[in-house]
Amino acid sequence: MSKANGLNAKAGPVCARRGGVLAVLLGTLVWLAPLPPAQAQEATFTTRSLTVETALRAAQAALASCRKAGYQVGVAVTDRSGVLQVYLRDRFAGAHTVEVAARKAWTAASFRITTTALGIETQAGRPMSGIRQSPGVLAIGGGLPIEAAGAVIGHRGLRCTRRRGRRCVCQGWHRRNPDGYRDVMAPCA
Repeated sequence: MSKANGLNAKAGPVCARRGGVLAVLLGTLVWLAPLPPAQAQEATFTTRSLTVETALRAAQAALASCRKAGYQVGVAVTDRSGVLQVYLRDRFAGAHTVEVAARKAWTAASFRITTTALGIETQAGRPMSGIRQSPGVLAIGGGLPIEAAGAVIGHRGLRCTRRRGRRCVCQGWHRRNPDGYRDVMAPCA
C-alpha cells in the first residue's frame, strides 16, 4: 500500500496498461470508421481454415493408412494457426505420441514448412539452429501442412511407434479427398 494515496502501488501501472489498451482499441476503431468501403476492405483480410469435421477425417485417414501399414500412431491435426483441433491415438501407440504429434503439427503451422525441412535447416552449425531451443518446437519429420485450393488450411503431426526395426513410412501417402484437401507429405524421422 502506498501511504501517499492509500492504493496498492501495483494498481497504477495495471490501470495505466488497461487504459493504454483501451486507447489503442478506440483509436483503431476511430481510424477505421471513416474509411470508405473499398479502403476498409483493404484494412482486413479473410483466411481459410479446416472445419473440425475435415480435421477429423484427415486424422482418421492418416490413422487408417498407418494401421494398414502395421504402425501404431498418434495423429494431431491443427488449424492453420497451430491450435489443436483433433487428436487420435491408436490403442498401442506410446504415451509420448500425444505430445510429440501435437508439437509436430504446431511446429509445421508456426514455421509454415514441413518439420522435416525445418529439421534440415536448423541442424547444428546452421544459422537457424537456435530455433530448436524455442519452447514447443519439434524439428523432426512428421509435421505437415494440409492444403486446399492452393492455400494452407491446417497442419498434421504424426508420431509412430516403430516395429521390428522398420522405419515409419506410413505417412508417405498423398491423398485428395472429396473435400479437396491434400496432405503435403514427408516421411517421419
